[in-house]
Amino acid sequence: MSPSQQTETQSASTNADKLCVGESIDLGNAWESLRDEARRMVAAEPALQQLVDNVILSRATLAAGLGAHLARRMAREDMPRDAMEQLFTEVLAKYPHIVERVMRDMHAMFERDAACFSLLEPLLFFKGFLALTSYRISHQLWHDGRRWLALYMQSIASESFAVDIHPAARIGCGIFLDHATSFVVGETAIIEDDVSILHEVTLGGTGKMAGERHPIIRSGVLLGAGAKILGRVEIGTGAKVGAGSVVLNDVPPHTTVAGVPAVIVGASSEANPAIEMNQKLNCGRTA
Repeated sequence: MSPSQQTETQSASTNADKLCVGESIDLGNAWESLRDEARRMVAAEPALQQLVDNVILSRATLAAGLGAHLARRMAREDMPRDAMEQLFTEVLAKYPHIVERVMRDMHAMFERDAACFSLLEPLLFFKGFLALTSYRISHQLWHDGRRWLALYMQSIASESFAVDIHPAARIGCGIFLDHATSFVVGETAIIEDDVSILHEVTLGGTGKMAGERHPIIRSGVLLGAGAKILGRVEIGTGAKVGAGSVVLNDVPPHTTVAGVPAVIVGASSEANPAIEMNQKLNCGRTA
């Protein structure tokens, strides 16, 4: 385990945050399954041959495929595609736990998005998935002491995917970031495992206060489109935040809040709203 991984593990243990808890993934088998599916995809749609060859079929590992695809989307004049691909691939190959987290995100998007019929969709086309993956690389760079480079990657990802995640934020696994446009995460925010987030969600601070000033989102939470959670508030396990709500206070576990400012409107009807993706508010339900 690298020093940066030890720091994250110790911090997570101290704060009892559930960040990337779960069994490891056989990345070799997962990649071969994706490659088999990619071959079937090309057979059905030859027009996508070049894209699929470049990102999947010509790559020996998922790390190499992710590095190639992100570089295709994020390359700039001041960091050409070849240089960016080399950087991304080296980081992902050095830290395979990042690739495992990426796979868990991919599965979350496939399992929770009714419009997604293949694991290849997030990998090739979902900017929410690609934004999360670029964040995971920037986060590692940040903890490796390469903070200027991490911030540079954050800036490019924001331009490329319309998503702005500070590289110091701590995000668990199995995150479903749907549509993703205008998603913003501040420096000290924490998002635990198995959270579902729709577009235009902000996890922001309140003014110029220093220190831990951004929200904590516990596991199983569903954040509706346009929700704004501001300050060091905690959204409890299995809670649900209605679309367009502004949350300024803690939300108890397994409750539903909505409004501006948000108030409790009932209990979550599901044990794990993030998995069920049911955005009904269940107003008045208390049990």
